[in-house]
Amino acid sequence: MVKAFLDKGWAVFAPEPRVLAWAECARAAALARINDPEEAAKSLQCEGTWFVGVDCLPNDATGAVAQSGPLTGAGYGVARGLYGALPLHQAQVSVIYPGYPRPRAGESEAAFRYRLVRDAAHVDGLLAIGPERHRMLRERHAYILGISLTECAPEASPLVVWEGSHHIMSRAFAEALKGVAPQDWGAIDLTGIYQATRREVFETCLRVALPMAVGGVCLVHRIALHGVAPWGAKALAPPEGRMIAYFRPEFGDESLADWLALP
Repeated sequence: MVKAFLDKGWAVFAPEPRVLAWAECARAAALARINDPEEAAKSLQCEGTWFVGVDCLPNDATGAVAQSGPLTGAGYGVARGLYGALPLHQAQVSVIYPGYPRPRAGESEAAFRYRLVRDAAHVDGLLAIGPERHRMLRERHAYILGISLTECAPEASPLVVWEGSHHIMSRAFAEALKGVAPQDWGAIDLTGIYQATRREVFETCLRVALPMAVGGVCLVHRIALHGVAPWGAKALAPPEGRMIAYFRPEFGDESLADWLALP
């Protein structure tokens, strides 16, 4: 499984009893936050079809939420084995509802078209900075770990990944950052190389959808191009929508170069 993950840039793990129990606790805690008017005002986007849910889940650094106990499971075990036992932040709870996507507030026609046609594909940690939205590396995640909290049809806006894109992206970023000290990477404008490399990925890599049963886990490489598919015309989901908790632990300052150096 580790070799396949490193080759493809993604892996999906079947539900396990302890992960299912964790997902049940996480779902209850997440729903309480989602139904909070202040949280909804901040997180509900795309004309009510996407609850962004950054830092939404009230878990501790072990992933424990309510009475769940620490996060466990094969997927998390692979991530820890490769990248270390990093403390977990409060998870994002990303919820997609029927009709996604609709335009996000302030989104240009071109940006919405990219969301619709290209699944808003992106590499995490490259943030749009300033009025010209230059792409800069401001967050250096170790991996992306998603746990499904609801049972949905496969067509209910699954996460999508461009298989093998992390190899192409890694080579491009290594070239762009050659000779720059890791602590200075966040000041480099990567917009041009990022956009050009995305086009190469779209032309050469297979787009793979990763639907998950409740309690299922996906592990995505930190530099893989990924996004969210539009809601399928006949997709079914519970009233609370397609809900996934995402962990993206960051490397500490002493390990900044690991963003490129680790597999």
